Amino acid sequence: MRTSLKWKIKIDQCIYGLAFKPDGTQLIVAAGNKLLVYDASDGSLLQPLKGHKDTVYCVAYAKDGKRFASGSADKCVIIWTSKLEGILKYTHCDSVQCVSYNPITHQLASCSSNEFGLWSPEQKSVSKNKPSSKITCCSWTNDGQYLALGMFNGVISIRNKNGDEKVKIERPGGTLSPIWSICWNPSREEHNDILAVADWGQKLSFYQLSGKQIGKDRPLNFDPCCISYFTKGEYILLGGSDKQVSLFTKDGVRLGPVGEQNSSWVWTCKVKPDSNYVAIGCQDGTISLHQLVFNTIHGLYKDRYTYRDSMTDVIVQHLITEQKVRIKCRELVKKIAIYKNRLAIQLPEKILIYELYSDDSSDMHYRVKERMIRKLECNLLVVCANHIVLCQEKRLQCLTFSGVKEREWQMESLIRYIKVIGGPPGREGLLVGLKNGQILKIFVDNLFPVVLLKQATAVRCLDISATRKKLAVVDENDTCLVYDIHTKELLFQEPNANSVAWNTQCEDMLCFSGGGYLNIKASNFPVHQQKLQGFVVGYNGSKIFCLHVFAMSAVEVPQSAPMYQYLDKKMFREAYQIACLGVTDTDWRELAMEALEGLEFETAKKAFARVQDLRYLELISSIEERKKRGESNNDLFLADVFAYQGKFHEAAKLYRRSGRESLALDMYTDLCMFEYAKDFLGSGDPKETKMLITKQADWARNIHEPKAAVEMYVSAGEHVKAIELSGDHGWVDMLIDIARKLDKAEREPLLMCAGYFKKLNHPSYAAETYLKIGDLRSLVQLHVETQRWDEAFALGEKHPEFKDDIYVPYAQWLAENDRFEEAQKAFHKAGRQREAVRVLEQLTHNAVVESRFSDAAYYYWMLSMQCLDIAQDPDQKDTMLDKFHHFQHLAELYHGYHAIQRYTEEPFSFHLPETLFNISRFLLHSLTKDTPLGISKVNTLFTLAKQSKALGAYKLARHAYDKLQGLQIPARFQKSIELGSLTIRSKPFHDSEELVPLCYRCSTNNPLLNSLGNVCINCRQPFVFSASSYEVLHLVEFYLEEGITDEEAVSLIDLEVPRHKRESKWQEISSNNSQTLRLDETMDSIGDEDPFTAKLSFEQGGSEFVPVVVSRSVLRSMSRRDVLIKRWPPPLQWQYFRSLLPDASITMCPSCFQMFHSEDYELLVLQHACCPYCRRPISDPSP
Repeated sequence: MRTSLKWKIKIDQCIYGLAFKPDGTQLIVAAGNKLLVYDASDGSLLQPLKGHKDTVYCVAYAKDGKRFASGSADKCVIIWTSKLEGILKYTHCDSVQCVSYNPITHQLASCSSNEFGLWSPEQKSVSKNKPSSKITCCSWTNDGQYLALGMFNGVISIRNKNGDEKVKIERPGGTLSPIWSICWNPSREEHNDILAVADWGQKLSFYQLSGKQIGKDRPLNFDPCCISYFTKGEYILLGGSDKQVSLFTKDGVRLGPVGEQNSSWVWTCKVKPDSNYVAIGCQDGTISLHQLVFNTIHGLYKDRYTYRDSMTDVIVQHLITEQKVRIKCRELVKKIAIYKNRLAIQLPEKILIYELYSDDSSDMHYRVKERMIRKLECNLLVVCANHIVLCQEKRLQCLTFSGVKEREWQMESLIRYIKVIGGPPGREGLLVGLKNGQILKIFVDNLFPVVLLKQATAVRCLDISATRKKLAVVDENDTCLVYDIHTKELLFQEPNANSVAWNTQCEDMLCFSGGGYLNIKASNFPVHQQKLQGFVVGYNGSKIFCLHVFAMSAVEVPQSAPMYQYLDKKMFREAYQIACLGVTDTDWRELAMEALEGLEFETAKKAFARVQDLRYLELISSIEERKKRGESNNDLFLADVFAYQGKFHEAAKLYRRSGRESLALDMYTDLCMFEYAKDFLGSGDPKETKMLITKQADWARNIHEPKAAVEMYVSAGEHVKAIELSGDHGWVDMLIDIARKLDKAEREPLLMCAGYFKKLNHPSYAAETYLKIGDLRSLVQLHVETQRWDEAFALGEKHPEFKDDIYVPYAQWLAENDRFEEAQKAFHKAGRQREAVRVLEQLTHNAVVESRFSDAAYYYWMLSMQCLDIAQDPDQKDTMLDKFHHFQHLAELYHGYHAIQRYTEEPFSFHLPETLFNISRFLLHSLTKDTPLGISKVNTLFTLAKQSKALGAYKLARHAYDKLQGLQIPARFQKSIELGSLTIRSKPFHDSEELVPLCYRCSTNNPLLNSLGNVCINCRQPFVFSASSYEVLHLVEFYLEEGITDEEAVSLIDLEVPRHKRESKWQEISSNNSQTLRLDETMDSIGDEDPFTAKLSFEQGGSEFVPVVVSRSVLRSMSRRDVLIKRWPPPLQWQYFRSLLPDASITMCPSCFQMFHSEDYELLVLQHACCPYCRRPISDPSP
């Protein structure tokens, strides 16, 4: 650090205060009872300001530059504008000691001996507060929130913008250490507000806003009168009784004096905003402006650069990885030197030697190796593995790390440049340049310097090449001179140079800087220039290390220019060495191509490997293999290279010259350059011609002319490719033409055609193609996939072996389209009984869950018929018959419950009360054990109770209501059932005789609630119910005697032998005048009795059911219209029923064998157009 005086003036009054205008153009000086305004650039007086009547103690400028304030012993504060006009004055009750503007709000704090005031432009009055002691100084924080007051009793009071005290700092010295100057650090980078305090206890201290002290007190050894920060807070200025201004770091480390010592105390000092200029005001009236110049203290070794920061810190920067490490020395750093793993730092009273923790090239951790406690003066400092070398004027001294001087060299002239150039530890070599132009090499273990050469001009910069064969010198005339060390010959020289560096990885390359340009020189080629600011200090590979002002940077410089210089001379190996230092991928590719064309395969292979071009690497590898096999025709090798590079005509010429025209033909064919290829065809070989046409077709296909390609493929006999291309483009016409021209034996191309026809939605063409090759299975599959079911069924009729291939997909298609009943029939027709049953079971379950009980009955009936069909298999007969009877029973239950469910759930009833009454009785008699899913006993009993009450069956109604009391009743029925249970009590305890069912076999009246179920309590004959009204039908089931077949029975019944006509027992006698009727008791009536009626007799009171068994004679006596036959398919037996009231007609459905009153059946069929039970359409003639 050094200072230079810019200007100095002296007046007669003591200078108590200074203030720079924020733009740095003016300096306001408090001198006597005036304010003097000076031009800051040259110290000329611009204008004196009069307004105070006594000595002016303080002055402060607002940060916005619009106004400034002054305070005086006349107890007044005056506000001045930037135009130097006074605009406001207010007073205190004592002399004003200090003033300070808030940096944010521009509120002014003014302090007198016994009070302080706060004034702002918005306020018309000044708010004043009284402190506990005399105020000597004040300062605002950066954010303008707090004001610190320094007092004569050693106390610091921190107050908010309103003047309220928030923190009070009481220092140990008390009144013996009055606070004379304070200042907040203006840095925006600090995390906390830091207050610097200077007191007349001769100490410098630092505090946080909270009042906590930072570090310890720093002794000053003088009485401080003023303290001031630099604009960015990096340095502190202190002046006082030592008659000089000292520069300190922001941590309080003294760096040195600013300018020469003055003849009197320094009362004030200020830093010009955003600069290194310092203004000083003294007691004797001296005003001076000094410029601080901070020298660059740094060192470089290869890729490690070290420099001084904040005067007391050393930063080591790795130029490649950009890592940085800071070493805090807490003293002024005077010199720095770095070499390999050593770092030397010179401080005022000692030299510290550091070393790296490890040998890792990227390690950035240093530790202290030695401390040399000696005060040494030197111009240059160099560190080696075991020594430090001090340079002072003409003298060099070599000292060990412990401080022992081992050697000393005295030069003939001033030493201008010194550098360590390496060597074994303890025997390193130094390159030294002198002012007289002499260049020496000195070894630290040798007393005798070696003169390398001597030139006429002084040395400014030196560097030696990596092999120690060449020396580059920059002299005082800015000329770069390069010498051969052994011959002392000047190899070349270049102008406009201020520094030079050899490339550490390439012997023949160096760079030098100067005139704003970077110059790179390779061998004896011309210099390549590019713009660059600063000094070149190192050159490693493609990185150039440049120092610009105080910053070191690594500049990546592609070595393209010198590489091309070597390529122009066909020096491929040297060009490759340059490229290894760092060039772009394009440069690598150019190098590879040039070397390849020059048949320098080794260099080309390395270059292509760098750009990862496998294609050319394969080419080089194949050429090398061919050379190993004995091929030596360079024309062929070069022709291959040209072909790879796209120089096809040159390659063809070389092929023809080498007698390898076939290679040219293959090349042009592969390139689809067929016109050129024809020039290389042989004697018209048809194979070659076909190959050429095929490849031409491939090319037409690739260039998006597919129609031409198809025609070429067909002419070349490549039918498969023609079909693929036509199919991919959807050209159906071309496809069918190809298919019709093909022979039916060419199965594969025809199948491809058919496949494309299916894909392009032309099933008729596909069918034609399948028929041509006789592939019926594929034809069936086509019909199925296109859902052309009629054609599929017709084909299935002709070829039954495809039945499963048709009906199973048909059934699945029906199921997917929610046509489940048809799907079930299709499964059944296809013989897939398991799938048919599964579909029906799912349909049934869904119908029950969704309360569609009519559908559930229908599906259960269908299930039973499916089981009956499966029962024809002897292995499954018993199981399936059990299921048949079970499903038949469930179908009857759900069919009946459908009416109950509609009655209880829907608002209107669709059935007569008698029908609901009969159905509910039928269900209750059938639900003696388990209740099927979905059938509600509550609904059934509720219906029975309501209809019994309505029809006069009060006893049964009461029984139903009683049963309901034991069940869980839904809320919607609760009120109705409770009301019904009460009202039924008022009815008689008997049932209407009209409702009592009659057994048509034994003529017994059965109770309405039968404990035996739906059979007669007397003869146990099962009742036969109408499937619509559920009345007991006048039918009695009879069985055939053993030995009578169904066919014989039907034939006997059909005979219908006439019975004797029963004569009337009344005889009419006529006379002349009268007619007489006489009852003849003697006529034989036994012979007129019906034989079947005689069979109805049984033993009274038997508990076993005795069926009616008839013989041939009885069958012969029956009338065909009185007998109903359920003609069940095997393995079931037919069932026979005799009507006992022939005049009451009964109809039986020929499909489900359910019985109905004929009138009811006819009405239901008219309503539904089908059987209400099995849903057989009227138009269906099959049973």
